[in-house]
Amino acid sequence: MTTPATPGPGRPTENSMRRALKRARDGVALDASEAAVLLQARGEDLTDLAASAARVRDAGLEQAGRPGVITYSKSVFIPLTRLCRDKCHYCTFVTVPGKLRRTGHGMFMSPDEVLDIARKGAALGCKEALITLGDKPEDRWPEAREWLDAHGYDDTIAYVRAISVRILEETGLLPHLNPGVMSWTDFQRLKPVAPSMGMMLETTATRLWSEPGGPHHGSPDKEPAVRLRVLEDAGRSSVPFTSGLLIGIGETYEERAESLFALRKVSRAYHGIQELIIQNFRAKPDTAMRGMPDAELDELVATIAVARHIMGPAACLQAPPNLVEGEYERLIGAGIDDWGGVSPLTIDHVNPERPWPQIEELAGRSRAAGFELRERLCVYPEFVRRGEPWLDPRLRPHVAALADPETGLARPDALPTGLPWQEPEDTFTPTGRTDLHRTIDTEGRTSDRRDDYDEVYGDWDALREAAAPGMAPQRIDTDVREALRTAADDPTRLTDAEALALFHADGPALDALCRIADDVRRSVVGDEVTYIVTRNINFTNVCYTGCRFCAFAQRRTDADAYTLSLSQVADRAQQAWDVGAVEVCMQGGIHPDLPGTAYFDIAKAVKERVPGMHVHAFSPMEVVNGATRTGMSIREWLTAAKEAGLDTIPGTAAEILDDEVRWILTKGKLPTATWIEVVKTAHELGIRSSSTMMYGHVDQPRHWLGHLRTLAGIQRETGGFTEFVTLPFIHTNAPVYLAGIARPGPTTRDNRAVTAMARLLLHPWIPNIQTSWVKLGTEGAAEMLRSGANDLGGTLMEETISRMAGSSYGSYKSVRDLVAVAEAAGRPAKPRTTLYGEVPDERRQSAAASDGHLPELLPVLD
Repeated sequence: MTTPATPGPGRPTENSMRRALKRARDGVALDASEAAVLLQARGEDLTDLAASAARVRDAGLEQAGRPGVITYSKSVFIPLTRLCRDKCHYCTFVTVPGKLRRTGHGMFMSPDEVLDIARKGAALGCKEALITLGDKPEDRWPEAREWLDAHGYDDTIAYVRAISVRILEETGLLPHLNPGVMSWTDFQRLKPVAPSMGMMLETTATRLWSEPGGPHHGSPDKEPAVRLRVLEDAGRSSVPFTSGLLIGIGETYEERAESLFALRKVSRAYHGIQELIIQNFRAKPDTAMRGMPDAELDELVATIAVARHIMGPAACLQAPPNLVEGEYERLIGAGIDDWGGVSPLTIDHVNPERPWPQIEELAGRSRAAGFELRERLCVYPEFVRRGEPWLDPRLRPHVAALADPETGLARPDALPTGLPWQEPEDTFTPTGRTDLHRTIDTEGRTSDRRDDYDEVYGDWDALREAAAPGMAPQRIDTDVREALRTAADDPTRLTDAEALALFHADGPALDALCRIADDVRRSVVGDEVTYIVTRNINFTNVCYTGCRFCAFAQRRTDADAYTLSLSQVADRAQQAWDVGAVEVCMQGGIHPDLPGTAYFDIAKAVKERVPGMHVHAFSPMEVVNGATRTGMSIREWLTAAKEAGLDTIPGTAAEILDDEVRWILTKGKLPTATWIEVVKTAHELGIRSSSTMMYGHVDQPRHWLGHLRTLAGIQRETGGFTEFVTLPFIHTNAPVYLAGIARPGPTTRDNRAVTAMARLLLHPWIPNIQTSWVKLGTEGAAEMLRSGANDLGGTLMEETISRMAGSSYGSYKSVRDLVAVAEAAGRPAKPRTTLYGEVPDERRQSAAASDGHLPELLPVLD
């Protein structure tokens, strides 16, 4: 039954209402159909529903340590631009360039206009700058594009970031950003300048967007799937986020219930939704929906109560007080615990006809309902107390200046004052277990998991539900023998169906596949097995990205955490050079204290100490981190990194280039499209890269196929990949395995099939296929050399990432060790450079004299 969310026929039966109310009273989890019934509660039924919801709310406040407290944020409303590319049929906030010109306004508020409001608000004790604007106006309005160009901004997000920094530095107000639909990269750009952000989901009813006449028709940013992706990206990025529903715009009760459950799903998965706003539709003149009836107060009360039951006691629920004609007690009685932003200075620009209540009146009415009104910040108390990774280090001083350290609420006596927005000092002070590269082989890990295992990765139960469908094997009907004939004749003609059949090959068919791949290898690169004398330098393992496959990352306070100084990095590069290295490979965790320019400093430190050393450094994730932290574009950042000494980048952070798998493997790492953007941009700038695939966890052969097809496509376009590296998943200490979600790494069959198929599917575009002795050991690597691989990678000299994950094959190989692996496969070995060139005689001689082996490892500290 589909029931319109308006009074009339089709109401639920008395029995269904009675059952649903009893389940709500008893604290039993509701399903969507029961929620739809309860959304229609009226009269005594609604009183019953609200009472049980209020009890849930009260239990949550007690647990949070603020019983009987209802909160609000003292704010100023800054409408940065009223231009928008969307055409919502109920909106009066949005206007057009002509109207702005006629009223003497610019396309965007100027910095002076913004700061004037912010300063006045600060003087009145406001602590939040609510920055609201239309979605991507430059995509629709040339005038918006012209304004941004004239003022030196690449896009609207760049201006939002810049004005947020000025607000922080010049007024001390905390920006809360509502720029509409944002990409994952947009979140990385804005997170350092705003402690919280928001975007209303409004509804998951796709028909209200897709069908002509619907309230969201013609508005690309109102597609529910797009908005849900934004909520997920906020969670992945550890951004405290506000969302909510707009009720009464034509959705059914079932659709409203589904919207609430969609919000709960995101909240469970990432623990990042700081509050939900339940907003009632109010018709406005001069809009397409001016004749639509307002959502009635009972509709709002019932929705608040149902939302409280669905979201649970820990959720924070808000209802705007200026939209309810003073019926504050009913909203409190239904389970809200927050009034939202209330301004003593500015109007509600979204609902300009409805003034904010006076704060004193709001306090009195709350008191009459048994609640104390307390001021909070734009970022909710729970996130203030959580700290990392939810608050960027550059924002911590601004938040700390206004927050009560015990409660996380606003300090009543605090007046905002501008503070510098800057990187933390002493970011390259050596700290922690800096001997981990040595002691990981002798002493091992301190524990099998980091201390915040239960929080940093998201909700494990929600992850299990999401992972299950993708892990189901696919039925293969294609004839393997016919696929083998195609591969032997011309591997470039393999269809996807044939390739999938070969990925599943076993027994004699697998042996035949590996022989074919080895024949292709011989014809392309000959019999020589190449290797490189290199040193890994992992300059920090402090990271809060939340990659669920990674056992290397630590909190800064964990026993195994460390960060190297620049001189230690340079010392290690010098030591590697002395024993014949031609390359250092440098990667690290996404340390929240490291500025975006730290990567430049690391490259310079190596080049200044050892000018001839090839710097192979910084994964695409690190590139994005550096770019977003500095406010530079990816192209600008890579150009600057190249000038600082960067030669090539590792194609790591790829894992599986399929977001279905990526969002199981990692909470906050860059999406597939951004990885591709970084790699292509690097190649265009003459910065070549390797390419990689980590497999054997929650993936299936269809994902391997898609990954390799993507890499081949990039290589045809750019020619920038130097090699493809197979990275078997090391499961032992990986969180996603410890949680019972991933399988225990690939089998020997998987490794042989992946190596062989990489040779065939990447032919003739990527001629070098590398196998990993770190992950497979000597015998395993030799087997891969017989299955299509031609490269053994490097001596490494130190290796902590795989060893922290549980690899048992050590941290380094000498030159003789690598030659022995090649000989075990019946092949000669040859040293190479990063770009697969000839190694200078002087480097060969140094490596031969030392066997590529460090005489001793560096001390813990300088």
